Amino acid sequence: MTRSVLFDTETTGLDPLTGDRVIEIAAIELDNDLPTGRVLHHLIDPEREIPEAATRVHGFTRAHLLGQKVFAEIADDILEFFGSDPLVAHNAPFDFGFLDAEFTRIGLPRLDRARMIDTLAIAKQKFPGLPNSLDALCRRFTIDLSERTSHNALLDCKLLSEVYIELTGGRQRGLELKQSRIVGQKSYQRPTHRTPHAFPLSPHDIEAHDALLDSIKDPLWRREDP
Repeated sequence: MTRSVLFDTETTGLDPLTGDRVIEIAAIELDNDLPTGRVLHHLIDPEREIPEAATRVHGFTRAHLLGQKVFAEIADDILEFFGSDPLVAHNAPFDFGFLDAEFTRIGLPRLDRARMIDTLAIAKQKFPGLPNSLDALCRRFTIDLSERTSHNALLDCKLLSEVYIELTGGRQRGLELKQSRIVGQKSYQRPTHRTPHAFPLSPHDIEAHDALLDSIKDPLWRREDP
């Protein structure tokens, strides 16, 4: 088994150095980049108020999180689930930074950056000049976004796991996968993986690509064949 862990966080804001905290964490165990069905999920009391701007993104208010465990109470659970394996996230430096701040606050070591796999960086290499947010990648790979009415760490992990399979070449497609078992609070139906397919470029994608070529001196892609 080649194990890795894909994870996502939701937070009270954008900067842990100014006191923003983690309010939700979800993680999915992967074997050879495919979900095994083992999932971690926790809602967390941030021990502070949540700004309205953050609530508009993920839907959580302080009232929703009162009575949940604080980060110190679930830190060991997170570290046990993470193990020593590679850690996959979209815009991974953001999530690593928040977890580092939480671990430091309770006297635990920071996560090893050598374990980081950033799917945003992979997508930028694969699709230079195109939008590479999680939503944009899901649309590009025709992954269903109908349930994503707000940011949610567990759902985002589910979507990112499908995107990650596409970004890494769509390996072992067509497998019938069993339903998930969970460490934490919620569960979800594991996706049945699709056959590899070509995907169309939207007018916005074409416009973004043309703008990138305009910024390059004498790009090869615009030279006529000899």
